[in-house]
Amino acid sequence: MKQVAADFASAKFVRFLVAGGIAALANIGSRIGFSAFLPYVPSIVLAYLVGMLTAYVLNRIAVFGRGDRAIHEEFGWFAAVNVLAVAQTLVISVALAWYLLPWLGVRAHAETIAHVVGVVVPVFTSYLGHKYWTFRNHPLK
Repeated sequence: MKQVAADFASAKFVRFLVAGGIAALANIGSRIGFSAFLPYVPSIVLAYLVGMLTAYVLNRIAVFGRGDRAIHEEFGWFAAVNVLAVAQTLVISVALAWYLLPWLGVRAHAETIAHVVGVVVPVFTSYLGHKYWTFRNHPLK
């Protein structure tokens, strides 16, 4: 448990948050754009892919560095960690937008609010997954 607390108190986690913030903006901005011509759920999935590619590049360059795996293997692990995150994002976004926010009387921008919350939730699980699986062979660890 101490190691997990130390993980989240590190400069690397701060860099991960900044990279994730930039990727989240790419995700949310592209979801709004996709929603102009696609339904909500496909827009979330496509936007997640935009955000995931942005996050991979930023994490590889600015957070974890290049490990000793081939880039396709590293990206494969990155994508695998994000399978859980996309499921979290989708379930939370839909549950909030379609059920909880309307029940609370929130109608204005409910989809965007729900999507923002859905994007934020997997930050912690993704960090641990990328640190210990995706980029685990990096020499700076």
